Order: sequence, then structure tokens, then C-alpha cells
Amino acid sequence: MTGDPVVDPVPAVITLLSRSGCHLCEQARTVVVEQAMAAGLDWAEVDVDTDPELRADFGDLVPVVLVDGIEHAHYRVDPQRLLAALRARPRS
Repeated sequence: MTGDPVVDPVPAVITLLSRSGCHLCEQARTVVVEQAMAAGLDWAEVDVDTDPELRADFGDLVPVVLVDGIEHAHYRVDPQRLLAALRARPRS
């Protein structure tokens, strides 16, 4: 054992589902950016209004945060809860 840190070969996929003009989405984006940086992960944002299926599934819940494709939060995102979820992900 070398004592080197374990690096997750497949980083968490953090997706923020949002829409233009949504003030809660702006707040959620700030939390996602901060926690993704803290966890050393990339993230993506998708406008639900660009996809009819996403709009039907999540349009009334935005902002929605998905971690590894699973809904983690909607409306408001708790920073500590998101970071804990990112750090608790199963490792490959």
C-alpha cells in the first residue's frame, strides 16, 4: 500500500436541470458549481425547455440536480447534502 489517494476512475455525473429566467435555478447553479469544485468533479446544465420529455418529467420541479442520473434534489439544493452525496458515491 503506497498511501496514495484513491481516485474515482468514473467521476460523478452532476446534471443541473434548469430553465431560463428561473431565480431558483441561479441559486442552485451556484451551489452545484461550488460543490462540484470541492469534490473535483465536472458538471453539466440542461435547459428542460429544450427537450419535451425533460420538460414533461421535470418542468414543474426545476431546478433539479441529478447525481449519476438519479434525482438528488429539486427546488432548493443543500450544499452539505450534495457534497456528502458526491463523496458517498460507490467507487468502481
